[in-house]
Amino acid sequence: MDPRLNPYAPGAGTPPPELAGREAVIEMTSIALDRIRNGLVARSLMLVGLRGVGKTVLLNRLHNDAEAVGFATVMLEAPERKSLPALLAPALRAAVLKLDRMAKGGELARRAMHAIGGFVQAMKVKYHDIEFGIDLGLEPGLADTGDLDADLTALLRAVGEAARERKTAAVLFIDELQYVEEAQLAALISALHRCAQLQLPVTLVGAGLPQLVGQMGKAKSYAERLFEFVRIGALTDDEARIALTEPAARFGAAFDEGALRAILDQTKGYPYFLQEWGRHSWNCAARSPITEQDVTECATVQAIAELDQGFFRVRLDRLTPAERRYVRAMAELGHGPHRSGDIAQVLGKEVRAVAPIRAKLIDKGMIYSPAHGDTAFTVPLFDEFMKRIMPGMEA
Repeated sequence: MDPRLNPYAPGAGTPPPELAGREAVIEMTSIALDRIRNGLVARSLMLVGLRGVGKTVLLNRLHNDAEAVGFATVMLEAPERKSLPALLAPALRAAVLKLDRMAKGGELARRAMHAIGGFVQAMKVKYHDIEFGIDLGLEPGLADTGDLDADLTALLRAVGEAARERKTAAVLFIDELQYVEEAQLAALISALHRCAQLQLPVTLVGAGLPQLVGQMGKAKSYAERLFEFVRIGALTDDEARIALTEPAARFGAAFDEGALRAILDQTKGYPYFLQEWGRHSWNCAARSPITEQDVTECATVQAIAELDQGFFRVRLDRLTPAERRYVRAMAELGHGPHRSGDIAQVLGKEVRAVAPIRAKLIDKGMIYSPAHGDTAFTVPLFDEFMKRIMPGMEA
């Protein structure tokens, strides 16, 4: 079929043609943000899940929806090895500028800008990755102590007061939160907690890998009461079918039942993989409907080859030889999760000897611990990839 009309869109955060199965999360977020804007209590939201389940896509959708109805929004991605202050300062400045325009020169918006100025000046000394060439003005004693906990609280409080003046809410949308260091994550949680106590309209909608739940609990014990942790997983069979069939139907195309079943078996309902198989199935088919033969003899071969060279390979290339052996031992045991002792046994080592490797893999976001002593991949189907790329443990 014509590749120019192919509707499927695999990519990092690329919106799919049909965002199936996420309606409940979208509605939950809409209700929470409206409650906060109206001065009512609602928890901040945290989307957690494996790679490829569509967390970034969903976060972008939630951000766009919030911005469209007048919230003062900030959209960020927390990269590795960058401080939270360096991330927040320019984004909060942009949000406060929006509030300032809404307020037509409101005093509280100007005060929030001064708070950012004090925060930047103080944090430049402590975190050397902050670059800010704009003079934002200062108010002595406002967010300028050099203590991240106190200054971030003062900054978000000033932003919240400016948002309340304009009868809106300031919403931080932050992706990949698992990369924020524990002390900085604790400061962010503490600042949001204080804003919630003061009923200021400031909230966070974040996203991260499954280990984020434990990281936030470790950073602040009350995090589980401050946040609503929403598990984002694979789609059900019905939702996956919608994600495949609706985009095709818009172009007058269809899948036969065998093709759908073959794709669901291969992808296990993970949204990113559904888009990959959908794209290759479309391109492999000579005509509609797309058949089981199109999927099994062409699309699956092409999709796996592309994933192995891209989606999976870029993650493998970040690993040391010792880390590769560890994840290969996990793959030997199957999908998981697996006990740390069982993985060590496959490697022929004591648990203590491989514990540092496990810790590094968790830091890199390759694996996580769903329960004490358990280990699982953060990347779906990575075990099958490891068996393809390293057929034997001796490799």
